[in-house]
Amino acid sequence: MGNHSIFGEFVLLGLSADPQTQVLLFMLFLVIYLLTLMGNLVMLLVIRADSHLHTPMYFFLGQLSFLDLCHSSVTVPKMLENLLSESKSIFVESCLAQAFFVFATGGTEACLLAVMAYDRYVAIGSPLLYGRVMSNQLCAGLVWGSWGLAFVDALINILMAVSLDFCEDQTIPHFSCELSSLFPLSCSNTTTNFTLLLCSSVLHFFGTFILILFSYTRIVSTILSISSTLGRRKAFSTCSSHLTTVALFYGSGFLSYLLPPSGSPLEMIFPLQYSVVTPMLNPLVYSLQNKEVKVAMGRMLRRYVHYFIEWTRESGPCGS
Repeated sequence: MGNHSIFGEFVLLGLSADPQTQVLLFMLFLVIYLLTLMGNLVMLLVIRADSHLHTPMYFFLGQLSFLDLCHSSVTVPKMLENLLSESKSIFVESCLAQAFFVFATGGTEACLLAVMAYDRYVAIGSPLLYGRVMSNQLCAGLVWGSWGLAFVDALINILMAVSLDFCEDQTIPHFSCELSSLFPLSCSNTTTNFTLLLCSSVLHFFGTFILILFSYTRIVSTILSISSTLGRRKAFSTCSSHLTTVALFYGSGFLSYLLPPSGSPLEMIFPLQYSVVTPMLNPLVYSLQNKEVKVAMGRMLRRYVHYFIEWTRESGPCGS
């Protein structure tokens, strides 16, 4: 390989080089991040507090909210820091750690969306056997399997990337660290790394997408066999929130990775969609399109208002 200098830091170019634009972007993404935290924490609280939501469907939805919290927290805080910083640097080790958690949480979410599609297929196709098939043990196993598969896959990819020498250009034309952005900066042979990353992407994203398509093919076939129009509408309504989430996640992800690079700042729109915007939208999708969640939120709000009124009465005007 010859003599070469090894850099200890990368520079994330981010979304804009204009200081005024950076301040505006900081305020925008800070609001989005706070809404993401609030929306997903409220969803977790509602699911945990309301016994009517202690079902497999909402167990998986709670896992999705937790994943969205993790996925956005991996990238957004550093992006916010860089929008107000002049250096915009990140240590190589920190960049690799961020790339690991981006890959792990993204891969887990892809697996979890496939699990949720299977859950909807069982609920619609075999409603009488739903409680027996989707047992607590199976639900926990599917969730742990999703986490385990994604983390093992991410770990293998990162361990391969750790051995690379990064000695070329320090700049990453992105707001976060992803493996596909790091390989061009290496002066090592990255053929094996690219091949491994491609296989992992096919497994997690195309593989899970095919499983989702298969589940919904069976779901549509079952719904069409229902004679009642009201029954078909009710069956489809249980899938609408999940379909919206799938469209947001896979639509932006596929467009981000399949479109050829052009060097345009517009390329950042799709990564921003699946890593920043989608985690904020998912709680809204499930709360606005799901009657049970809206009713549960109403019950929780009334309960806390009642507790507050009782507390003020007991405290008295002087706090005695």
